[in-house]
Order: sequence, then structure tokens, then C-alpha cells
Amino acid sequence: MANLESNLAGIKSPNPFWLASAPPTNSGYQVMRAFEAGWGGAVWKTLGTPIVNVTSRFAALDYKQNKMIAMNNIELITDRPLDVNLKEIAECKKAFPERTIIASLMEICEQKAWHELVKRVQEVDIDGFELNFGCPHGMSERGMGSAVGQHPDLIKQVSEWTKEVARVPVIVKLTPNITDIRFGARAASEGGADAVSMINTINSLIGVDLETWNPVPHVDGMSSHGGYCGPAVKPIALNMVNDCARDPEVRIPISGIGGIETWKDAAEFLLLGASNVQVCTAAMHHGFRIVEDMIDGLNNYLDERGLASVQDLVGKSANRITTWENLNLNYKIIARIDQDKCIHCNKCYVACEDAAHQCIDRISNNGSSTLVVDEQECVGCNLCQMVCPVEQCIEMIEIDTGLPPESWKQRSLRLEGVSS
Repeated sequence: MANLESNLAGIKSPNPFWLASAPPTNSGYQVMRAFEAGWGGAVWKTLGTPIVNVTSRFAALDYKQNKMIAMNNIELITDRPLDVNLKEIAECKKAFPERTIIASLMEICEQKAWHELVKRVQEVDIDGFELNFGCPHGMSERGMGSAVGQHPDLIKQVSEWTKEVARVPVIVKLTPNITDIRFGARAASEGGADAVSMINTINSLIGVDLETWNPVPHVDGMSSHGGYCGPAVKPIALNMVNDCARDPEVRIPISGIGGIETWKDAAEFLLLGASNVQVCTAAMHHGFRIVEDMIDGLNNYLDERGLASVQDLVGKSANRITTWENLNLNYKIIARIDQDKCIHCNKCYVACEDAAHQCIDRISNNGSSTLVVDEQECVGCNLCQMVCPVEQCIEMIEIDTGLPPESWKQRSLRLEGVSS
């Protein structure tokens, strides 16, 4: 059995699965139940000056028969007194000393306020802080959350203030609601933060009720933009994690967040550069016990590949991402249809004919038709395979072009040399 212990900037936990700061980590009762289920760590719901929440707060995006492929929330940070939260954190740590507890914090941008909050919270036994610079609604209108995360100078400044008094590692949680998240990560690193976490939720409106014309969710007929999360945001999060993992100016480890629902999702985040992962929406949808499948699945995967530790996955695919100009123009694949598996639904033909490159021919034969790829014209876009409802009916086959690898950058230089 592989070693699943994770290490994020010196913060160790028995496995890489943490609950993210959110409703599932609102109380000691919930965090203890999560630890009993097997979670390696929990980031406590953001502490600060208690707020007043509204009802309703959540809304889901369903797609056909799939419930909650994403959700939107307008809930704010903790609405419970700091003393109550700290008492429960201490109780959880005493009951589960080997599990990781991170205190998420949010304050106004004043040095004294941050110093006081950090000192007060670390009176109890915690493993680290996470500075919430990502919450996109409500708190941002008060100059906190993503209002800070959208200004690298403020990220750097608050990170420095926190590090002045913190006795445990400091993680900076970044907002995706910015043109390039690397600037925020670099600022956190410059400010002395020990790690970054990403992504927090994305600005969103989930929809409108077509009967009442009320936005969803609504509060007495009105609403505001909220934070979008869940499986639908995973590709966005993976891109941002990898951008920061490859950036030489970031230089600090990453806790990956965004649409993680299975061990496979987690493995992808690790391969692209995250040191561990945080989960929220999946726990809200399916409950804390999903971590059992995550642990078993990751363990089996590591064993099957002969890897001794989860650390052996971290960053292994990170540098397989590059800019388009560096991709090999002479690499070629084409589609090939298995006639024994084809059910003649024509979805590949329609997709290719209407939305791709018209490379599938429908050949009539004794009253029936056969779909055949014109391999000379096929550009290997993958669309036919993507729409095919039959597993392994359409395979993408690599073709030897006989040409050496050449990127657009190399080709441009070669052509410039010829013309000059």
C-alpha cells in the first residue's frame, strides 16, 4: 500500500484530501464527522467579524439527468462568534491530533487588525492559516475577499503583516476573478507566504426562474452575483494551478481546489502541480464519506503504477503544458471507425459535416450505409470520437508523417531564414 501522506509547505496530513473552507467546515460537529470519515485535513470556514447571512443562499446548475454539475452560493464567512469557533477547533484538534486543521481568515486591510486576529486564533492548536482573498461576493463589497485578491500589492502587504506574527505556515487563497492568477501568486510569494491555494469561486449568476422572473437564488425577489464552483469549473482550476506551478516567480507549493469529486480529479491536480487538494461541492452533494472512495482509488492507482508515495505524482505532468507555438506541427492523428461496433446513429457524420471538416463519407451498400473516414482529409480534431455514444468505436490513430518534429516557432524561424 502506497504512502498517501501529503506535505504542503511543511504542513503534513495523512492523505492529500482536505475539506475546503466552506459550509462543510462550519462547526466542530461537522469537522469531527469529516475526520471520522477519513479526511486528512479541514480548512475551517473563514473566521473574522461575524456577519449576518441571507436566505436563500445556494442554487444548482443541472444538466439533463446530471444534478449539480455546478453550484452558485451567496453565503458569506462564519456567522458564529470567534470564541465559539476557537473552542471547537481546540476540541477537534484534541480529538484528532494527527489531522490537519487550517484556520481561514478574513479581515480589513489594516496591519493591527490582521495582527490581532492572527494572534487570537493561534492561541489554539492549528497547523496553518489560509488568508481568504478569494470570496467574490458580499465581503468584497466591504473591501475584503476578492477585493484584496485582485490587487497584488495588497496580497503582498497582507501576507507580510500575517507572517510578522504567525507561528505556523501561511497559505494565500487566490481569486480566479482576475486576468492572470500568476500575478497574485507571485505577490503572495514575495510577501513571504508559504503556499497558495486556488481557485476560489468564480463570479456568476446561475439563472432566472422563467415563471416568476426572479433570479436564482433570490432573496425577496432580488439577488446578487455569487461564487460558482463544482465539477464544471475543474478545467479552469487545472489551468490556473498549472500556470502557477510552471511559473519560476511563484516558487511556493500549491493546494489545488476546483471541481474535485473523485480520486481521478485529485490525481490530475497533483500531476499538474498541486501538492494536495481541497474539496467542497462534492462533499455538499454526496456527503463526507466520498473520501473513502478517494483514498481507496488513489491508493490502488499508485500501487498499480508501482509508485511508493503520493508525492511521486506531484508535478509529473506540469511541464507537459506549454504555449501553442511550441507544439509539434508534424504530429498527426486521424479517426478510424470500428465497423463492428458502429450502431449507425450518424452522430459522428453530422458533427463532422456541420461543425468540423467534412471528412466522414456515408457510403451506400445494398440499402444500408457505412461511415468511413477520409483519412487524407481528416485533421484529427477528435470531435467524431467525442460525440460517438459507443465506447472505443472511434479510435484516434497516430500516423507517421515521416517529418521531424517542428513547432510553429521553429517553422517561423526556418521560413524567415529561407526568405532572408
